[in-house]
Amino acid sequence: MKRATRQRAWLVAGVLAIVAIAGWQWRQDRAQANDTLLALDPASVHDIALAIGSGSTEHFTRRDGHWWRTDGTPARADDGRLGELADTASAAVLSWRPLHDFDPAKIGLAAPVAVLTLDGQRLEFGETSVTGPQRYVRVGDRVALISVRYTPRGATAEATKVKE
Repeated sequence: MKRATRQRAWLVAGVLAIVAIAGWQWRQDRAQANDTLLALDPASVHDIALAIGSGSTEHFTRRDGHWWRTDGTPARADDGRLGELADTASAAVLSWRPLHDFDPAKIGLAAPVAVLTLDGQRLEFGETSVTGPQRYVRVGDRVALISVRYTPRGATAEATKVKE
C-alpha cells in the first residue's frame, strides 16, 4: 500500500471516529434534555388560578381570546399579565430532582411563595436558589429549577400589594 493511500485511510478513519463521537454526544445531550415545566402549550391554557403568599386565590378563564377574572362579578383581566402566567408552562427547566432530595422547608416549599395552577396542573414556587437567579418549583413529586423570571406576580392591582 502506498504512503498516500495509507494516509487517506487514516484520515477517513479519523473523520468517521469524530462523526461517531459527535453523534453519541448529541444523543446523550438529547436524552438528558430537561424539557419544559409542563407538557402544556401556553396558547392552549384555558384556566388559571393564582395564590401569592397567604392571599386569596384568584381565578381566571380565557373566553373569546381574552382573559376574564371569574371571582365574583366577571371582569376583563390584563391579557399580557395572564399570558405571562400561561407562558410559565413552557419555562425551560434547568434541572429536575426528586422531592425527597430536599427538605421542603429549606427551599420554601413548606409554605410556597406562590401557587399557580394551569388547567388543573399545580405549580408551587419556593425560594430562590443560592447558585444563581433560579427558583425552586414543585411539580408533583419532583422539584425543578427554573429562571426567576417565571416567578408569578399578581394579575391584578390588589394582588401586587405585599401582606406582612
